[in-house]
Amino acid sequence: MAEFSATVYQNEYLPDGGTDVNAIVTITCVGAGVAGQTGAGDAGEIIIIDTSGSMGDLEMEQAKQAAQAALAEIVDGTYFAVVSGNGAAFLAYPHVRTGPGMVRMSPQTRAEASRAIAQLTSGGGTAIGTWLDLTGQLFYSVPQVIQRHAILLTDGENNEAPEVLDAAIGRAMGVYQVDCRGVGTSWKVEEIRRIATNLLGTVDIIPQPHQMSDQFRDIMRTSMARGVAEAELRVWTPQGAHILFVRQVSPTVEELTSRRRPINDLTGGYPTGAWADESRDYHVSVRLAAKALGQEQLAARVQLVIHEQVHAQGLVKAKWSADHSLTAPIDEQVAHYTGQTELAAMIQEGLAAKSAGDDATATQKLGRAVQLAEQTGNDEATAKLRKVVDVEDAETGTVRLKRSVERADEMALDTASTKTTRIRR
Repeated sequence: MAEFSATVYQNEYLPDGGTDVNAIVTITCVGAGVAGQTGAGDAGEIIIIDTSGSMGDLEMEQAKQAAQAALAEIVDGTYFAVVSGNGAAFLAYPHVRTGPGMVRMSPQTRAEASRAIAQLTSGGGTAIGTWLDLTGQLFYSVPQVIQRHAILLTDGENNEAPEVLDAAIGRAMGVYQVDCRGVGTSWKVEEIRRIATNLLGTVDIIPQPHQMSDQFRDIMRTSMARGVAEAELRVWTPQGAHILFVRQVSPTVEELTSRRRPINDLTGGYPTGAWADESRDYHVSVRLAAKALGQEQLAARVQLVIHEQVHAQGLVKAKWSADHSLTAPIDEQVAHYTGQTELAAMIQEGLAAKSAGDDATATQKLGRAVQLAEQTGNDEATAKLRKVVDVEDAETGTVRLKRSVERADEMALDTASTKTTRIRR
């Protein structure tokens, strides 16, 4: 049985006239178990392989090996399917024309699926929206599957209009989660990140084809460890209060504010997807009406809810004080993640400016990113930034754009921009 706990980090003291309360709420899960094994419902996995013409012989063979590596990690009894995608989407396995489009994993179906994957060939364009739609249809074909996860691999730019892909993403939201990987450097990070972010997944680059199998294996192992199918973060605020934002800030930065589902007039629910044994940090920011000095108020109640049952709760408080020594300090967790969120934005904005030929803005943004990475102890971001800029002074953010940068290094920095580090103690 999974157990959740909640810990709140904040400075609850506000100065005279103060209105904004910020808190980091850490939610921890232990004893999550194995996907689909808790009795709450079945788990389903779909492997989506890009078989467009841009996938050369080497990439295609490595992609098939990666899909087979992922197959090997799916726990027996889990429903699964394999989708082949180019200018349209095709059900590569199981071989059905009507009825359920997924089968339970067993030694026999694993072997059949492996043979089906081995027969895949490349050709045609890239229409990722059709891949997403078929994936949703397959999950819907097996109603008892409540934990729905997919791996999506692509190597090129989507050929659909942005609004077509956005519509497909909209149809998939709330239906299943997707971890996306791009192999090589011909795909667009912003495009694939849009899919992953909206579908509560991850995005990363696989620079070389031979690295695909390890990545697919790790993704599937992680998914199989998510024994909690789905949970919701619920935030209650008092009458007259206004939520400025709710965002996940660890292990990655994910904006949840716009994903709010009204529970009642004072409470909203925010999706968190499936859980393994892990901790996640959420930044909750609330604006209250100022109260008189000496008064206090509950600013927010943050709960982790599964099937309408509260499994953990944290209280965010507010107290008005005239003591500057109490009101002035910013909680170190809040300060740390505020910096990490800005770091992600600076990297993405800096790379966008660089791509547009605006070297001045790129230098300024990426310099600020270097400074923030240094301040928050994000060593991974620092290492990736140093492949794009020459750092003259990390403390002041003084940098120069490198004359020659590998495209893969820029994309690796971009995909890793939302990954955060926890505060050093």
